[in-house]
Order: sequence, then C-alpha cells, then structure tokens
Amino acid sequence: MKILHTADWHLGKKLEQFSRLPEQVEVMQEIVDIANNEKVDAVIIAGDLFDNFNPSNEAVELFYKTLKQLTNNGERLVVAIAGNHDSPERIEAPDPLARVNGIILTGYPHTEVSLFELESGIKVLKSDKGFIEVRLPNVDFPLRLLLTPYVNEYRLKTFLDTTNKEEKLREVLSHHWEENANKYCDDKGVNLLMTHLFMVKQGEELPEEPDDEKPILNVGGAQVVYTNNIPKQIQYTALGHLHRPHQMDDNPCPAVYSGSPISYSFSEANQQKYVSIVELFPGKKASQKKIELVKGKKLQKEI
Repeated sequence: MKILHTADWHLGKKLEQFSRLPEQVEVMQEIVDIANNEKVDAVIIAGDLFDNFNPSNEAVELFYKTLKQLTNNGERLVVAIAGNHDSPERIEAPDPLARVNGIILTGYPHTEVSLFELESGIKVLKSDKGFIEVRLPNVDFPLRLLLTPYVNEYRLKTFLDTTNKEEKLREVLSHHWEENANKYCDDKGVNLLMTHLFMVKQGEELPEEPDDEKPILNVGGAQVVYTNNIPKQIQYTALGHLHRPHQMDDNPCPAVYSGSPISYSFSEANQQKYVSIVELFPGKKASQKKIELVKGKKLQKEI
C-alpha cells in the first residue's frame, strides 16, 4: 500500500497584502500529479486545510477541486482532518457529498464516519470515535486510521467523555489511541495515526512553531504530545502543524511532519518543501521517501 502524506495547505493565505492563491493552484496540481505518477492508493492531509475559519470562495473552490482530482474519479481514498486554522464544522459539512467520491473529512476527535461502499471498491469496513478501517481497490489488506483533528484540551476531554478533568491532553489522547489500537489494529492490516498536534520526542528541545502560525502550545507545555504516546501497533504517524518537513522520531514508528507545500513566512526562507510517500505492508516497518515540490515562489530574507 502506498500513501501520500501532505499537510498545512493553508489555502487562501496571503503574504501581507499579496495573494498566494496562484502559487497554491500550481502546487495543488503538482501534488495531484505526484499522486498519479506514484500510483498511490490513498492521500492523507493532516490539517490546516485553509488559513482561517472563513476562507474565501476561491480557496474553497480550489480545495474541493483538488480533492476531487486526488480521488482519481473515486478510485483513490482521500482523508483530510481539521487543523487549528480550520473550522471543524465547515470541514465536516460536505461529508455526505464527499463520501460518494471517496473523500472522508473529519473535524472532531470523536467523529464516527458513516459506513459506505463505492463501485470502485473503496469500502469503510469499521468505524468508531476517531477510527476507520477501509478496504482499498487493488490492495489485499485493510487500512486502519486513527484520526485526531486538532482540538483544545477542554473540548477534547468533553468529546471523549473523560472523567478525570486533571488529565493532560497527552494522557487523554494516549488512552484514546491505545483503546482503538488494541481493539482494531492487528498485523493483518496496516495501521496509521493521523493528527494535527505538536508532537515531540520526550526530553528533546521543542522546535519553534512557524511565524504567523497560531500557536497550539499553552503555558507549561500541557498540549505537547510525546512520540512515546503512539501505540505500538502504529506503523506510521502522519503529522500536521509544523511547516518544516521533519521526522520527530523513529520509535515506535516514523512520526513525520510533511511540512507545508510552499513557504508561508520568512522563517521558511529557502526551505525545500516535500510530500511524503509511505509504503506499508502488514506487520512491517514503514518505508518512506520525500518528493520535492518545485512550484511556489521561494522566499528570501534580505541581507
């Protein structure tokens, strides 16, 4: 199974008064072309789909047009989750229409995706709060996805019905992920975690969040989630939020920020952008490669 991992599209974002939409149109087509050339079985988009809760009509049109192209006429699964820039209600609103094209949109960590099947062979076999198991065309084993869109600590505890209000976000998530992984993720399929959070390797220095990015850390770092919170069954963790491509850890699995598709602030000047292509087999370590994105203007700092 081959999966394309991307994130942090920020469609509609401007650089001061300058629109980036023409560049975004080009890089979205580039991502579609890579998905087709690599013959990927699924595309996962790990949040910050738009740059704000009320994106422009042009940004919304580009988003849905790109998703439709990525599905390859319903032959390829596309899964997108909300980030901290996105309205979860807006992301989920078109879900019934999206599903008929093989697109799954989730805005909340407790969302239960409706079961459906397409003529292409895409079929949601199981669904639970923050979990789906999907059969894909031309693949002999299922894809399991733990889905955790961005949500703040208070809302997360509310959605997941935790009784211990003193638990930190990482503890709530760890319990939630482990429960779903133990229930659904064996070695007869491939198992992925997809989330839009600030995840780091415990004990290492925290990376800086991008300039102009809405920070998701709070005082004391209670919203930092550690890679050792990832269940042992997970073979790849697809992360969104940090704009610099970066692998946070390799244990228990690769935990990877794919990064944004173009540079959105001067802190990203001269930064090469990528999408990640992940190849997975049941019970085996994921292999991955990065494919450079060449569209979009480079940003340069004045000396």
